Amino acid sequence: MSHLPYLTAGWIMLVGIYGMVTSRDLIHAVVCLSVTQSGTYVLLLAIGYRSGATAPVFSDRPPGGRPVTDPIVQAMTLTDIVVGATVTALLLALAVQVAKRRGTLDPGELRSLES
Repeated sequence: MSHLPYLTAGWIMLVGIYGMVTSRDLIHAVVCLSVTQSGTYVLLLAIGYRSGATAPVFSDRPPGGRPVTDPIVQAMTLTDIVVGATVTALLLALAVQVAKRRGTLDPGELRSLES
């Protein structure tokens, strides 16, 4: 078993978190959140991977003796992609509204709650 996919997922998540922490623009923060979400895709697929396994799709009979990959993890990854796209779209729409009302996307200038 290789630890490379787990290290890759952790590295992608750390890069995204670092980008969110150091971001000076709301759009950049949303993109960095999306990068962090991509790390979860790699992590889920690494968990569900089995060496030498086939796809969990059977025609008439299951493959004799060959292991299959876990379809639940693949379904969770697809769900994660859909939820990530929805959250990204929602946050970008929110950033557009903030830019229209406040005239800036800098989080430092958005500290006050007064209009």
